[in-house]
Amino acid sequence: MQIDDQDRRLLRQYQADPTQSATELAERAGMARATCWRRLERLQESGVIKGQTAVIDWRALGYGVEVSLRISLDKTVQNAFDIVMAKARDIPEVVEIQTFLGRVDLRLSVIARDMGHYQEIYRERILTLPHIADLEALMQIASIKSSESLPL
Repeated sequence: MQIDDQDRRLLRQYQADPTQSATELAERAGMARATCWRRLERLQESGVIKGQTAVIDWRALGYGVEVSLRISLDKTVQNAFDIVMAKARDIPEVVEIQTFLGRVDLRLSVIARDMGHYQEIYRERILTLPHIADLEALMQIASIKSSESLPL
């Protein structure tokens, strides 16, 4: 889908605050409310805007540990990817799953209340995942930049 300067302006304002009213959004984007609404609908229908989500700070809910697990799978097993991803999706503390090409096949982002809780998750849920050839855990110390916003 081609987007023009008005779409970019609209998207900048929308991603800055998706909760604002259509009137506020139109005003900030410098266009008529009806035009703004039509463009917003077109961007949603075309899949440029996928939806709105609530961003919940899991640290505020008592989760103080985040670990990134790099996993290499046994590639001799047919459907290893699908099997491991399906099982990893069932672990509530796995908040992100990414796949890669190369030595590392998957990255799981795991949150836990504390190190004891992480150790329990690791032993009972992660180490029981099938077809793991290699696993490396990276403890997150700080998040320097985390943004879903695009440079429009």
